[in-house]
Amino acid sequence: MKKSSIFGIIIIAIAIAVIISTYSSSSTYGTFNDARETESELHVVGHLNKEKELVYDATRDANYFSFYMKDNKGQECKVVFAGTKPQDFERSEQIVLTGQMRGNEFHASKILMKCPSKYTEDKLNVTEVSAKKSASL
Repeated sequence: MKKSSIFGIIIIAIAIAVIISTYSSSSTYGTFNDARETESELHVVGHLNKEKELVYDATRDANYFSFYMKDNKGQECKVVFAGTKPQDFERSEQIVLTGQMRGNEFHASKILMKCPSKYTEDKLNVTEVSAKKSASL
């Protein structure tokens, strides 16, 4: 067998190993029920329950933040995040958590927020009106 053939087979084997390791370490999306049934990390999409309190006291423990979230199926769960509270968290429209269940709490390792757009319909109308006025002047 030629050296170039052996080298090609080794490169293909390494590529397959990288693909398999990437696929096995990636987490999937699910609900809080799915998180209860699995021990692996999971992405849960939902929204903040603004009727329940947010617990964050930077003077007591800056790395403890907890809140209640409803997933896309409507199931509510307490979420604990070992980090600081993200800025404008209360204004978020949608939250994507990465983590796993521990008992009855979802322990998040990452929080991704979708915040409301600064270009709401009202502001667009105001912008359009002011643009028309300046064009006619």
